[in-house]
Amino acid sequence: MGAHALETGPGPDDLADAARASLVRVIERSGAWESDPVWREAFEAVPRHLFVPYYYLGGIGGYERLWGEDPDPLVRDRWLRGAYADAPLATRVRDGELVSSSSQPSLMAKMLAELEVRDGDTVLEIGAGTGYNAALLAYRLGDGLVTTVDLDVEITEAARRHLDIAGYHPTVVTGDGARGVPERAPFDRIIATCTLTTIPRPWLVQCGPGARVLAPLATGLIALEVGDSGHAEGRFLHTSAFFVPLRGATRPGPEPEPAGTGGVPRRARGHDLFRFLLALTAGRLDPQDAYTLWEREGQPQRERYGVTVGEEGVRAWLDDPEGPYTWPLS
Repeated sequence: MGAHALETGPGPDDLADAARASLVRVIERSGAWESDPVWREAFEAVPRHLFVPYYYLGGIGGYERLWGEDPDPLVRDRWLRGAYADAPLATRVRDGELVSSSSQPSLMAKMLAELEVRDGDTVLEIGAGTGYNAALLAYRLGDGLVTTVDLDVEITEAARRHLDIAGYHPTVVTGDGARGVPERAPFDRIIATCTLTTIPRPWLVQCGPGARVLAPLATGLIALEVGDSGHAEGRFLHTSAFFVPLRGATRPGPEPEPAGTGGVPRRARGHDLFRFLLALTAGRLDPQDAYTLWEREGQPQRERYGVTVGEEGVRAWLDDPEGPYTWPLS
């Protein structure tokens, strides 16, 4: 038998390596880690497919489940390629509602770079998800400096299992993310991978001065610097962000009702930046008042908005925390 008869095509590991390399190139083109290229090494090293052994694709009539152990090789191939797509993946669906997901990798890379970690920093992640983000953090900082928390025991058990398989061992806690993890404090950085309605005060108490908090809020990403006595302030990043809401008994405030936009011109109703303002001022500004402000101030970008956490509560603002445009968050 000739040697050529023994040749086989690329194996699953080869396909995963190639798909991961392709994803890294996509993230690099997005400019996500320009401020900290060391994150490229993390995304090159951590195999995302080990954290999504199955996931769901939404479509008309419900979700399709793709599984890495499917007996059909064509389905397995779709699963693997999808695991390395620069797209969010629904990983847990309950009664037709999305409960947990693996975030879009380029957005994860952007958030990790914006977290501005330094060697030796301790990090708390709110929302364990699949464990993939915790693995990236553990690769960068070391297992002992990373803690991830989630309310759902099924999610934390699965995240811990995925992390073990991939060879990473950060601390995984089952608990209410709004409470933080006081037994692991203090933290130098807190990153949330779930949408908030306000900033939970326990997080700031568990941080020291100079700590950085990065969290999704009102379809944006707020970056806060923590001062002393639990005071924090910062501005939104340029990018938009959409995540599953923070869940738990102590979740601060109900999810705001969608604002009606009757009387607002159609071009504004569908504008991303106007929708951001509506989400940020939900229940505090009438949509037409929000539209008047938005037009008068030149349709401001997200970076012009900020948040202050102080003794008087949590307030959002435009341009200046002491300026004329401020309002309380939930």
